[in-house]
Formats: sequence, structure tokens, C-alpha cells
Amino acid sequence: MLALAVQNLVSPSVLFFGMGLGASLGRSDLSVPEAIARFLSLYLLISIGFRGGAEVAHQGVTSGLALAILAGIVLSAGLPFVAYTLLRYGAGLDHVNAAAVAGHYGSISAVTFVAITGALTQLALPYDGYMIAVAAAMETPAIFSALVIARSGQGRAKGEWSGNFLREIALNGSIVALLGAFVVGCITGERGMSSLKPFLLDAFPGFLCVFLLDMGLIAGRGLRDGWRSLSPAVAGFAWVMPLIGAAFAALFAWLIGLSAGSTAILMTLGASASYIAVPAAMRLALPAANPAIALTLSLGLTFPFNLIVGIPLYIAAAQTIAR
Repeated sequence: MLALAVQNLVSPSVLFFGMGLGASLGRSDLSVPEAIARFLSLYLLISIGFRGGAEVAHQGVTSGLALAILAGIVLSAGLPFVAYTLLRYGAGLDHVNAAAVAGHYGSISAVTFVAITGALTQLALPYDGYMIAVAAAMETPAIFSALVIARSGQGRAKGEWSGNFLREIALNGSIVALLGAFVVGCITGERGMSSLKPFLLDAFPGFLCVFLLDMGLIAGRGLRDGWRSLSPAVAGFAWVMPLIGAAFAALFAWLIGLSAGSTAILMTLGASASYIAVPAAMRLALPAANPAIALTLSLGLTFPFNLIVGIPLYIAAAQTIAR
């Protein structure tokens, strides 16, 4: 398991994040232009959504797939409320930032998903191929929940929870990109994936590295300039919340009868914190939130925790639960 943790830490995407983090902490003038950062956000959202839809088209709609996706959606939609409660009332974080951070901890980390699948492959522990569709399905509900939480504290009357408000959430650019690409992937299936493979699949690792370089730069600025704004309680949340999310995911996996490999994946998804889809969404939807707080927690604390401690722990727990 120690070798597995080391292998996760020396992947190119993680190293590019470390490069950006180190450059920022060293006060380098390295930067990613805002227009390029926005393009990368849009690209990653479309790629993740499309691949999930194509996988559903390939696997077909089965009861196992339906139950797994339902469990993922419930987890993604519900965990932000747990996270918000801990951050707002346990750690004392302000409303807007607590809502933004909560969305990160309901959605999932694509890189952590890649890490757990790689670990399972290395251990020869099989898992269901449709879990990538579950991962894609878990991206969006958390964004919706975070926006609902954020808007609920802005003095909206009860009658305003419809019409323009619901339209504002449903047509949020990040949600449209994810769900729209997912639908396109479902419709076009393997044919669409084959035609777009060079762009949406082969180029994904490279674009992800540049995106994580930018995330490292942002996280570094947060560590350098905003670390004092993180109380011990807020920082501790980044290590407690993954265990809570993994525990809920383990319960769902046991209830629907997932295999050990798929249980480990669902636990990892429940424990991970997004630093691709949700930062892209929050940058557009909640500009008042400080991205450094969420990225310092999700990237600086939760991400390495999951790579070093979490994934080996979740695999061991999944093997016990699935027996």
C-alpha cells in the first residue's frame, strides 16, 4: 500500500499540481491566462460528461447501473449539506464560502478516480466498467446543491424558489456543459467516442496537467496569502469529511450489493473533493466565494490525504464489506 501511495504521488498530473504549488509558494511570475483557464474548465467538463454518457451507451441500462447511478446522485446531492453543516456551524466558516466548499465535497475528483482505478488494476481487483458513468453522474448534483445552499442564505422568499431561480440553477453553464455532453455521449455512443477520441480522450491527460498547474498556482496563493484565514477546525474538516463521505458511500454500496472493486470506487468518489468541475462552476456561479479556501482544502489537504491514506484504506474496507 505504501508503494501504491508513492506511485499515485508521482503521476504527471499530481506533479504538475506540485509544480504550480511550488512556483506559487516561491512567488514565481508563472501564470495561466484567464481565458485559457476558462477554456480548460469547459473542456474538462465536456470531456468528463461525454465519456460518462458514452460508457452508459456501451454498457446498456441495467439494474446494477441504475442503482449505482442513483446511489451516486443521492451521495453527490446530499453530502454538500453535511459538509455545509460542519463548516458553517462546526468550523464557523461564512455562509458563501461554506456553500462553495461544500459543493467541492459532494462532487468528485477525476484524478482521484483515475488513481483508484489504477490501484485496483495493479491489485487485480475487478470492478464494473459503468463506474465511470457513476463518476460522471456525481459531478452535477453537488453543484446544484451548493447553489441551492448559497441562494438560501440570500434572503429569497419562499415563493421565489421557482421560475427564474430554478432556471438560473438548471441552466448554469457548468451544469449545461456536463449534462449536455453526457446526453451527447449517450446518443452517439461508441461511434461518437471513436470520432472524438483524439480530442476528448487522448488529449485529456495533457489538458488536465495544465489545468492542475493552474490549480496549483491558485492553491499556492491560498496557502501563501490566506492560510491564516483557515482555522484549525476548517483545516481539520479536509481530513474528516473524506471519511464521512466514504462511510456513507460504503453503506450505499452494501445496500445495492456492489462488488469489492466497485465498492472501493464508490467510497473513493464519496471521499474525494472536486478540483475540476466544481471550481469551474463556482468561479462562474459564486464569484463572491474565495477559491483559495476551497482549493487549499480540496487540493492541498484532502487530495494528498486520499492518495496516501484514503485509497489503501477504502480498498481494505471494501474487501471486508463486499464479503
